[in-house]
Parts: sequence; structure tokens; C-alpha cells
Amino acid sequence: MIDIVLKSPLNDIHNELGAKFTEFAGFEMPIQFSSIKNEHLTVRKSVGLFDVSHMSNIWITGKDAEKLVSLTTVEDASKIGDGKSQYTAILREDGTVIDDTIFMHLGEKYMMIPNAGMSDEVTKWLNDKAEEYDLCAIAEDVSKDYVIIAIQGPKSREILQKLTDTDLKTVGFFGCQYTDIAGVNCIISHTGYTGELGFELQITPPKMAKDIFRKILKAGKEFNIEPIGLGARDTLRLEKCFILAGNEFEGGKTPLEALMSWTINWDHDFIGKDALLKQKEQGDYQRLTYMECIDKGIPRHGCKVQKDGKEVGVVTSGTMSPCLSKGIAMAYVDPGYREKDTILEIIVRNKSVKAKVVKPPFVKKDWAQQN
Repeated sequence: MIDIVLKSPLNDIHNELGAKFTEFAGFEMPIQFSSIKNEHLTVRKSVGLFDVSHMSNIWITGKDAEKLVSLTTVEDASKIGDGKSQYTAILREDGTVIDDTIFMHLGEKYMMIPNAGMSDEVTKWLNDKAEEYDLCAIAEDVSKDYVIIAIQGPKSREILQKLTDTDLKTVGFFGCQYTDIAGVNCIISHTGYTGELGFELQITPPKMAKDIFRKILKAGKEFNIEPIGLGARDTLRLEKCFILAGNEFEGGKTPLEALMSWTINWDHDFIGKDALLKQKEQGDYQRLTYMECIDKGIPRHGCKVQKDGKEVGVVTSGTMSPCLSKGIAMAYVDPGYREKDTILEIIVRNKSVKAKVVKPPFVKKDWAQQN
């Protein structure tokens, strides 16, 4: 276990709000404030406020910044215009994922947002490849200079609009730009990890974040806004079948195995491309699969998946869905067992729990309107 050495600049506020804390990737972060289920449903039905400062910030600058991003990710950065962001993956030469990430194109430079605990590794990888390929570009880890806040839920735009003169309807999905929020110049992006309407703010210097956090909470009172911990963040992303790097990429997985082929721009050269082409041609490999439990039981990371007593896969992420009130899981499953409506067994605490293969996401976009 990584020793707890870092605290969010918003830690004092979390304590004031009664947070329960957990260790995550070397950070002490709030896991919940009220209950995971309550926070989860608050985001689905109204709005919640997240501190995600455990994530990382890397500036990529230099005349070859675009080339470096294109080389080291599965996206052709030349296709992502100024003021746009992109979800992508950084690969090793063997095609396995180092990290999934979002990069934002902001003028002549790019900001990359690696996952928690990945800033050192990703920064080194980018700079090593810039040197290896003789590119005039530098990656600088500026994670300690930023606080990242996410406001997510159907009422998120309405609340944030109270604190800015920018018409937030003009910030399109995966758009990004510099914007004043509550009098502070931030980077705003129309992104998130919940599957709901939402925005993420990159705030510097960190001392400015406390005031913004409090003002968002105040502005959202009429909609019963609540602070949200990592527990609900995890259940929210799982209901939408979003990947968690430490789970879905554990042991070395490729974008093809993780069903991320939609992120790959095959029309450019990138590190790991040759390995992916070989795997794609081979075709015989496990892929991420989505299952809803028919029997009672809560699947967890590492649970075996079986068919008629034969092991055919392993769960990477599982939970009790707060919206569906049933167990849900993502798992890597052998070819031949992934067809929709296939019945498999997940071994939960030595008990066989029947589960049905379904199409993603588990919770559809209009769930809140129907419940």
C-alpha cells in the first residue's frame, strides 16, 4: 500500500462537511459525506460536487507538442482543434495501456490529465519519447499547481451558469476553454466521469479553489447540491461502463481487449500500433463484457466468471447498482461467451451467482426522468 503523503487543498472543507476519508493512490480523499447511495442518486437526479484533485495535470509544450501527443496516444492530435478535448490512451510498444487519459488542446499547448498516481510515469514516458524521436516538446508535471473540481448532474449547467458570464451552452461536449468562474480564471471542460451533464474545472493557484468550491455549494442550494466522495464516483462510473485504470487495465490490457477501439485513429502512426494490428488480425482474445446479476449477490474485483463450472473470465469491477438495485459487473471474458443474454456464473464468496450478459451502459441516459 502506498503511504498517505498527500492531501487535497480542499481537505479542510471536506472535514467541515463531515467526510469519511480513504487512501487512494497516495492521497487522503473523501470516500463519502452522507452515504454512497444517497450521493449517487443525488448526482443522477440533481447535482453533486466532486473534488478530483488526486488526478494529475501535465502541460505539453513546444513546436512539436502536437506530434508528441499523436505519437504517444491512439489519437491523431492534429484532428483535435483548439478548444477541444479528447479521451484517449497511452500505450507501450506491446500495445498494452499505460494509462487512459484526456488531453485538452488550449492554444499552442496541450494539457493532459493522467489518472491518480500516474503523473510521474506519464511525464517521464512523454519526455523519453520526445528525446527518442527527436521532437521539440516538453512535458511538465504541474499537478501540485492545480485543483480539479467536477460538478455533475442534470442541474450542473444551471448552477455553474450563476457564477460565470460565459454562456455555458456554447461549451460543447468535450469542449474546453479558459473561463472566469466566481471571479477566478479557470480551464473549464464539458467532461466528466458520471455519464451525466457536467463540467470539470482546472483551478490554479490551489488556494483559489476553496472559494470556488464554497460558492458552487451555495449556488446549488436550491437544487440540494451535495459534496460527493470517491465511493459514489466509482458506482456512478460503473453504471455507465466507464473504465477505472487500476481495475480494467490491471495486468496489461490493450484498447482492443478493453473495448476502446472506438478511440483509435488508425490513420496515423503511434506507439503500440503494430502490436494492435497483429492482435486485431488474430481476433482470439478476451474482451471486456458487461453483466447484470440475476441472483442476489454483489460481484467484486477479482471474482471468477464461469460457464457450467469452466472458468471463462474474471471480474474487473463490480458493485450493487444504486439505480437498478442489482449486482452489476465488468469482466474480461473468453470469446464465445459474450453474446447478449448469455447466462454466466460469477463466483461471489464461494457462491455461484447467475448473471446475464447485457449491452452497455447498465443505466440508460433517461433513467432519472423515468424514476
